[in-house]
Amino acid sequence: MKRVLHVRLSVLRLGCLALLSLPWGAPADWQLVWNDEFNGTAVDTNKWTYDIGTGPPYPGWGNQELQYYTSRPQNVYVGGGTLHIIARKESYAGSAYTSARLKTLGRFSKLYGRFEFRARFPQGQGYWPALWMMPRDSVYGGWAASGEIDIFENRGSDPRTVIGTLHFGGEWPANTSSSGPSYQFPANDSVTNFHHYALEWNVNSFRWYVDGKLYQTQSSWWSSGGPYPAPFNQPFYLIMNLAVGGRFGGDPDATTVFPGEVQVDYVRVYDYSAAPVPRLRADSVALGDGTVALSGANGPPNGTYYVLATTNLPPLSGWSPVTTNQFDALGRCSNTFPRAAAATFYRLVVP
Repeated sequence: MKRVLHVRLSVLRLGCLALLSLPWGAPADWQLVWNDEFNGTAVDTNKWTYDIGTGPPYPGWGNQELQYYTSRPQNVYVGGGTLHIIARKESYAGSAYTSARLKTLGRFSKLYGRFEFRARFPQGQGYWPALWMMPRDSVYGGWAASGEIDIFENRGSDPRTVIGTLHFGGEWPANTSSSGPSYQFPANDSVTNFHHYALEWNVNSFRWYVDGKLYQTQSSWWSSGGPYPAPFNQPFYLIMNLAVGGRFGGDPDATTVFPGEVQVDYVRVYDYSAAPVPRLRADSVALGDGTVALSGANGPPNGTYYVLATTNLPPLSGWSPVTTNQFDALGRCSNTFPRAAAATFYRLVVP
């Protein structure tokens, strides 16, 4: 879509510029619709509930995990503006480890949007932290025909690698999954430090980010229960947990240090929203040598624009090309035109 701006430079009024401004674009923006900053003294049960136990009827949550999930303060609490999820090595209810798993099921779910976490995770063989999403209503069938969205996963034995995954296809065991390239922290950094993790989800794509850096995009999936974009066209709810052991990264060993802790600074969910549109501005100045300088602002940074001119009075017609140029990195432009013998209209066209 082209964006057009007409300006009139008159030889009788060289310092005056008649301007019809037009938006040059609406950059992507996001509007906050749900969040938890963990600034209280306890987990907000209006936002979160818990999974308790070992995942019956599928022991080990279907993944051969070793922990028993609880809601005890020994495993989950809020303090210092942070949510703490703690995995402990202890005998409890027939399990050798305890931890916590929080979810927004029955409290909050979302179809499409941007999902952000700022968090840090433990290092150690057998730790399996995850920030992920499951369908509120499994309308396409059992796992994974109705989908699963993994915003963040990490194997504690490999603290420099972040993984994002989609699960879809048929019901188990006819399910499948897709993981694009992982994110690799540099040698002096890892998930044990606070970082920002985000997922953007729309009708036909997912985009994963670490600290604002896009590292993976996916747009292909399917479900035995319905046509594309199923199963990812239904509301999903959020889950945060720290598992111990299981198929993903293996069980703890003698090198694993307990307790291990996840700390979450905040969780924020956004809807896509068009930001206020900046208006293209322009001013003309008569120079001493008889030329006219035209300057502009609020153009698309580094974007191309065309200048055309006509001396035909309205209705304007017979446009002739004058120049092709680029806005600078701040969206500014500047042109100098010879003094015209008659009233001249210039047309800025932004493709």
